[in-house]
Formats: sequence, structure tokens, C-alpha cells
Amino acid sequence: MSMQELIDAARNSKAWPFQEAQRLLKRYPDGAKPDGSPILFETGYGPSGLPHIGTFQEVLRTTFVRRAFEALIGAKPEDGKTRLVAFSDDMDGFRKVPTNLPNQDMLAQHLHKPLCRVPDPFDAGHESFAAHNNAKLREFLDRFGFEYEFIASSDRYQSGAFDDALRNVLAHNQAILDIMLPTLRAERAATYSPIMPISPSTGHVLQVPVEVVDAAEGMIRFTDEDGSVVEQSALGGMAKLQWKVDFAMRWVALGVDYEMYGKDLTDTGVQSGKIAKVLGGRKPDGLIYELFLDENGEKISKSKGNGLTIEQWLDYGSQESLGFYIFPNPKSAKQLHGGVIPRAVDDYWAFRERLAEQPLDKQLGNPVWHLARANGGFANDEVGPSEAPGAGDNQPVTFALLLNLVGVLGAEADKDQVWSYLANYVEDADPAKHPMLDDLIDNALAYNRDFIAPTLERRAPTETEAAALRELDGVLADVPGDITAEDLQTQVYEIGKREEFGFENLRDWFTALYQILLGADQGPRMGSFIRLYGIENSRALISDALGKGG
Repeated sequence: MSMQELIDAARNSKAWPFQEAQRLLKRYPDGAKPDGSPILFETGYGPSGLPHIGTFQEVLRTTFVRRAFEALIGAKPEDGKTRLVAFSDDMDGFRKVPTNLPNQDMLAQHLHKPLCRVPDPFDAGHESFAAHNNAKLREFLDRFGFEYEFIASSDRYQSGAFDDALRNVLAHNQAILDIMLPTLRAERAATYSPIMPISPSTGHVLQVPVEVVDAAEGMIRFTDEDGSVVEQSALGGMAKLQWKVDFAMRWVALGVDYEMYGKDLTDTGVQSGKIAKVLGGRKPDGLIYELFLDENGEKISKSKGNGLTIEQWLDYGSQESLGFYIFPNPKSAKQLHGGVIPRAVDDYWAFRERLAEQPLDKQLGNPVWHLARANGGFANDEVGPSEAPGAGDNQPVTFALLLNLVGVLGAEADKDQVWSYLANYVEDADPAKHPMLDDLIDNALAYNRDFIAPTLERRAPTETEAAALRELDGVLADVPGDITAEDLQTQVYEIGKREEFGFENLRDWFTALYQILLGADQGPRMGSFIRLYGIENSRALISDALGKGG
């Protein structure tokens, strides 16, 4: 496939990253700004708590759009036609101590200070709480292979890099007030100022009225917490802008062309867009996405710690499966909890296997295509599917089947034990020859330990179910040792169809097998499980079940 074929297909694609990129291309038809500089994508992070998957998804989704834009203009990542900035708002005031952090009392003593000036509660050698959280975010972004530039708000404020932008805000102080005050409650409006000074006495970020003394010099006047009237510079890290003003200031100062944000910031986007215009800039294009919810349907919060962390997902599933789960339908809410991981893992591999055989228009809608580009795949001039990492290959065992196996083996199962069973099912069952399967076994063991084993309960069979199980045991006693999983599946089917066992449909039969033998309501193809677990082991499982009832 040539680059021109990719460009043509990309410009007709209905996949959401291409739809977003096509809107940006209307803004810059030549694929660059008028001065020839790269198109700038930005993603923001508030380091008031440990980064969670909601933070990561914004970088990933923005990268999807960035790479889609490059495809539209026929550029490769190394051409430098685009930039991605991951911006951390670590000058923001520390408003509340998250309940999931250590050293709560110490943190409480530093409330209202900029996050970059709050000590690290983890005692991990970082200069601040924000620096610790920034490092955690960057660690994962680097692990995934993103290409990005990290910018900390504190660096820009304290170095003076934002000083000219701050002077611009001070010069337009009244115009910004005219935008913001009508949106605020009376009590809030009484103390609102676009700029928040840092108290010289307490180091707190202050929410107080501010008088602009000299915009060009950056001088402001305000009443400090001790009641004294203070006149000081707002430059060089001595002040912080209100969130909506800060958002707009960054857009203008950095020249941001695309930034997406969550539905909870819809009003922020509106007001910040108006402020950006006052400051002489333009609101960037962007997508408003739905928020992630926990298993109870509640919004994920850094302060509550009720969402999965990046590390937790990676204990139970691959980084590719995380990206796969994030990809679809950004405008639809998704629940984010441990229960979604197994299907995400298996769906990722199903789409990965399918990619190489798909026509180009279908490839561009396949999440695996976008994931490959997000971390540097498809870098050559010829961008056929064969260059996608792993395109066309598959896992010899599904994650769901592995989970059923380790569930039967119990919480004490280890990797060597699992590999010994895989010899019944996988050709060349050797970790060195199947490194990705080896990683998947680690994930399955961890998932079983934390989610399955603590709640696993196999029920006793009814009388008719016991009769069907005895029939299955008799069949297994007579099958040849080299019988295939498909032939075993057929044998299981035939038993479920027999009228004397009283199953209304085959689903009832398989549900009974799952509940009685595996302790689950859903499960794998039983032929595959029996082949993997082994004929004699499966018969022993049936024998144990028959001992419980029937």
C-alpha cells in the first residue's frame, strides 16, 4: 500500500480519530500553521492525586488523533509535522488530601500551597508531591512508547517563561472579569480575581480580590491572610492563574491547536475559549469525551481513589488491552473496574489477528491499527498491515480459557504448573517460544488470585445434571488421547441435546457445567477446556462434583 492510498482512505474514514483529524485539517489545509511550525496537540494533567487510567486515556486518545492527522497529510512521526505536549498543572493549590495517600497529617499541614511545593508523602526521593505524581505519569507514557514533550506548570511560572503571558492577562484583567463574573455565584464573585497571588507569609495560593497596579511590570496589590496589604510582582512564580484563565493562557502562550477534555469541563472550555480570544488567540479544536465510571456507576475521582490505577490494570492485563479498551466511542461513558479486563484482553487479540486480512478501510477502523501507530508502528513509507507489530498473529490460548484453568488449579497455582497443562493444548509449549503467552499467564495468575479465587464457589449438581455428568465422564473414559478440542466439543454438545437430561437448551447445559465444574456463570468452549486441562484431570473434576450431590 502506498502513502497516497493511505491518505485517500484516511480522508474518507469514519473512525473517530480520523473524523477529529479531518476537522483540524479544515483549520490548517496545508497541514501546518501559516508560519510553517508544527501542529501542537496538548493534554493536561492535574497532579493532585496519583495518575489513574482516566489520565492516561487522554494522552492516548490525543495521540490517536495526532497520528490520524499525520496520515491525512502523508507525514511520518519522525517528520516533525506535529508536537504533543503533556502539561501538568502543578502550580495549582492543594485543596484536599486524597484519602488513599500516606502521611495524611503531614499533607494536611500543606493544604492550599502549590502542589509543586507540597512534600512527597511517599518519601520516594522526589522534591514534591507533584513531582512524584508527574514521574508516575511519565513512567507509564514512556513505557507505552508515546512521543511527547512534558511541561510542568511550575517550570514555566517560576522560570519566567510565562511572564509575558501573565502581563497579557493583567492587561486584560477587566475584560476577563466581564466574562467570568456573570458565570459565578454572588459569594464567589465577591472574591474572584483572574490571578491568584502566592501569600508571602504562608505560601498559600490565595483566592482574594486583586488590584492590578502595573500590568507591564506585573505588579499587583492584595490583602494577605494576616490582614496586611501586600504589593508584589505576579511574575516569576509569585502568582497562579485561575483554572479557566490558566487554560486559555496556555492555549495562547504555547499555540495549542488541539486539546480534548472531559464532559465535566464543558463550561471551562466555553469560558476559556472566550478568554483566549480576549488574549489575542484562538480556542483549539478538540473533543469533549465522556468520563470513566467505577463499577457502581460513580465518577472516578483521584481524591477517592475509586478507579483502577495504571499499575493495577497491568497486573491483570497487557498495556495493549488497556489501549484497546480505551479506543472505542470516546463520547460514551465506560465503566472501569477489574471485571472489564478479561474481555478487553481477548478482544484485543481477536482484532489483532483480524487486522492483516482486512481491506484498508476496515483496517483504519480497527483499534489495533491505531494502537500500532500510537507507539511508533507503521513508520515506513510503505504502510501495509504487515508492518504493524504482531499483525496477523494470535494467542494460542484465550485469556478466558487461562482464567478457567487457573481457577480450577486454585489460588496456589504457579506458572510452571500452568505451562505443564498447556503442553496438552499448545504446540511447542515453551515460554521462550511464546513470550507473550508467558506474560498472559502472569496476568491470569494475578487476576485469579485477586478476583476469582476469593469468590469461587462450585455448586452441587441436581439429580438430572449429575446424570449428564456421569454420561460425560463415560464418554471421556473412551475417547482417544489425541482427540481434538473440536471433537470434544461435539461430544459435549450431544449430551446436552439428549431429552432424558432435561435441558431446555444447550445454554442451560453449558451454564450447569460452568457453575458445577468451574464455579463461574460463564466459561470457555468446554472442548477447549477439557483438551487443555487434560482428559483424566477433567474426569477427576467431574468425580469431585458428583461427590457433592446427585
